[in-house]
Amino acid sequence: MADLSQYVDLTELNFLIAAACIIFNPLFWNLVARWEYHTRALSRVFGSPYTACYILGAVLILLAIFRSHCFTEAISSQPHSWFLKRPEFYYVGVALVASGGILVISSFLALGFVGTYLGDYFGILMDKKVTGFPFNIIENPMYWGSTANYLGMAFLNSSPAGLLLSALVALCYKVAILFEGTFTEKIYRNKAKAKKSR
Repeated sequence: MADLSQYVDLTELNFLIAAACIIFNPLFWNLVARWEYHTRALSRVFGSPYTACYILGAVLILLAIFRSHCFTEAISSQPHSWFLKRPEFYYVGVALVASGGILVISSFLALGFVGTYLGDYFGILMDKKVTGFPFNIIENPMYWGSTANYLGMAFLNSSPAGLLLSALVALCYKVAILFEGTFTEKIYRNKAKAKKSR
């Protein structure tokens, strides 16, 4: 493939906005969720942890839609690669979008709305860890399914910029997992301790 700079303009406005959204979203939900866990401020404002969780979930859905829109705008405004227009890359893109969609949808169905949108941080804890599909085949399937969707869209659009943005999605999710995993374990350890002390 030719020099990457021929296909990716790192200073183009749509690319920068998409990159900013990709970085912002997991940062936002982690900061807000931890703030809620330590202060219960949203639960107090909205009168219930469930209401607060549903409102935050709605905000996160809107942010995800906006991020996807910005990603689409970014790859449409950047050059396309003739190398990536080969049929095998198109089929890889279809497979990634399909498998990513399955992972995201099945994760949501397994966790429910509250489980998906940080209910643990609102004190709405699950009785036990979800171990069925897709959690029995991959850790953090929601995140990796979303990453597969973006990567698939990059291949379907023959977009080197999309590949680069997809790598940023994967990196941001990896960092989010490092922070969320240990914190979620702490939440459930505290639950177990509280149960024992009764």
